[in-house]
Amino acid sequence: MANIGKLLKDEIARLGRKEARSETSLLKKQSAQYRRDIAVLKRQVADLSRKVTYFQKQEKKRVHEGPAAAPKGARFRADGLKSHRERLGLSAADYAKLVGCSALSIYHWESGKSKPRDEQLAKLVEVRRLGVREAHQRLEMLEGE
Repeated sequence: MANIGKLLKDEIARLGRKEARSETSLLKKQSAQYRRDIAVLKRQVADLSRKVTYFQKQEKKRVHEGPAAAPKGARFRADGLKSHRERLGLSAADYAKLVGCSALSIYHWESGKSKPRDEQLAKLVEVRRLGVREAHQRLEMLEGE
């Protein structure tokens, strides 16, 4: 009788292992597929982040370089500078970061105490062409340095 009990026990264990193996084999296959998918996505993310970094560097170079001299016919008006800054919703310090000067210079230009040099006027003309979204994006990029 002990042999029959042992045989039944062994047979039940064998069937249990077989059943468990059939259930887990599907999970193993799915897990392997998910790992492959994750690896592909990681490669795509790495590639895209390299491209974003490259374009950010290019944009920073473009923002910082700017034109060397003011374009012909460029004029400066203190009230125009202040209204543009307010329209963009920027503080004088933030606007100064876009132009590449100090906040105090912006205040002096707005109050009419001083006027920008030609290089600064060229940068002002470039910033003047920016819209609200683009100005905020450039500001975030400059602060990210």
